[in-house]
Amino acid sequence: MKKIIFYSYLKCSTCKKAAKWLKNKEFEFQLIDIVKEPPNVIYLNLALEQYSDDKKKIFNTRGKSFKTLDVDIYGLSREEIIQLLLSDGKLIKRPFLVCEGKKVILGFNEIEYAKQFI
Repeated sequence: MKKIIFYSYLKCSTCKKAAKWLKNKEFEFQLIDIVKEPPNVIYLNLALEQYSDDKKKIFNTRGKSFKTLDVDIYGLSREEIIQLLLSDGKLIKRPFLVCEGKKVILGFNEIEYAKQFI
């Protein structure tokens, strides 16, 4: 069984769909509130490496927290991005899944989840 850490925002409908999918497939996961406890620096660095083609992909660009930001994401260093994300878990794209401590999956897409877990 794969070790899955599931960072979620309790009011997020996409997070609820992802959790339901995982439960229906009988996957066990550690659920963490992304607002109270954002992913650590190691996991955020992993996400930045995996989504290096566009740094903005790890941000929740539809959320209020992001929309109130007055900053050019592309002008920030990796360290500045990580500090920004750690300062407000609502800025992070969710759900934010960490698989086996080696891979990050952002958002919820049934096909992507099936490829990773089945």
